[in-house]
Amino acid sequence: MDVQSLVGIIPWTFIAQICNLFIQVYLIKRFLFKPINEMLAKRKAMADAEIQDAIKAKDEANAMKSEYEQNMQEAKTKANEIVMTAQKTAAVQSEQMLREASEQAAAMKAKAESDIAQEKRKAVNEIKDEIGGMAVEIAGKVIEREICEEDHTKLIDEFISNVGEAS
Repeated sequence: MDVQSLVGIIPWTFIAQICNLFIQVYLIKRFLFKPINEMLAKRKAMADAEIQDAIKAKDEANAMKSEYEQNMQEAKTKANEIVMTAQKTAAVQSEQMLREASEQAAAMKAKAESDIAQEKRKAVNEIKDEIGGMAVEIAGKVIEREICEEDHTKLIDEFISNVGEAS
């Protein structure tokens, strides 16, 4: 064997090897790359769909978060309004209670004053009764003795001073 024959190119063998190479490339492309590419495309489509779903879920979560924050803000606003209303109501009620208490105090004072006035009238009437009794006694004394003009004036002055002290 010759070294040159080992290294040399035989045209029919070369053509057969090239045809064999094309057939192998076609078969590999047809039965290996095509299913692998389809599988990769399916995986890519699944990954894209999952990414789209994740984006939608994220958008929904952000929308829910915004709605929650808005609801919380509205709840805080309503709570503040309720507190303000309660404070105003409490202030109005306290003013009303103070007004009622002052009216009751004024009514009690007026009742006490009327009671005092009634007691004063009662006392004056009692004094008048006593004065009447005293007048009867004086008249009895006057009848018992004869009164001169001087005694008569003295009795009248005494009577007037007693009446003045009583009222």
